Amino acid sequence: MAGQQRDDAVLVMDADAMRRALTRICYEIVERNRGAENLLLAGVRTRGAQLAARMAARLAEVEKVAVPAVDLDVRAYRDDLAPDRYEARFAAPNPDLPEDLSGLTVIIVDDVLYTGRTTRAAIDAVMAVGRPAAVQLAVLVDRGHRELPIRADFVGKNLPTSLEEQVLVRVTEVDGRDEVAIRKAVGR
Repeated sequence: MAGQQRDDAVLVMDADAMRRALTRICYEIVERNRGAENLLLAGVRTRGAQLAARMAARLAEVEKVAVPAVDLDVRAYRDDLAPDRYEARFAAPNPDLPEDLSGLTVIIVDDVLYTGRTTRAAIDAVMAVGRPAAVQLAVLVDRGHRELPIRADFVGKNLPTSLEEQVLVRVTEVDGRDEVAIRKAVGR
C-alpha cells in the first residue's frame, strides 16, 4: 500500500487505510464529546463534505444517534478574495447550516489541513450563521506548513511534506476511488 507509485504520485493511504482513519476519528470524537448528541458535522466542499457524510454514517452505527452532516461552502469567506467580493458572504450564507447553532458542537471536516486558511474561512462561515457551543476540526491529513495558528482536534494521518509536494485526496464519490497520494507540485 504505502509507497506504491500511481499517476506519478506515491500512494500513502489506500481505501482501507482511509476507512480505518475515519473510523478512529469517529471514536475520538465520541470520546472527546462524551457521545454523539448535539454534534453537527460541517464538511468543507468538496471532499470534506463526502468525508463528513461517511463519518456521520459511522457515528450513527456506533452511537445509535443521527448526526447531521452538511456541506460547507467557504469560498465567500476566503481571505484571498478581492475586497468587493466580501459582500457576497452576507448575501448568501450557507443554506445547509441550521439557523440556530446554540448548544451544538460543530465539527468542521476537511480532507487536508495545510496553511490553515481554509479552516479559518470555514470557522467564519459557521460563525456567520450563529454561535455554536464549540467548534472542532477533523482532518483526514495534516501536512503541516501552517500560516495561521490553527490545529486539528482530530487527525487521520500526519503527513510531513515539503512545499514542493501536493497531497492528493481522492474519494470515490468524486474521483472514483479512495486514496491519498503525494506528488511533486506541478510547475515546481
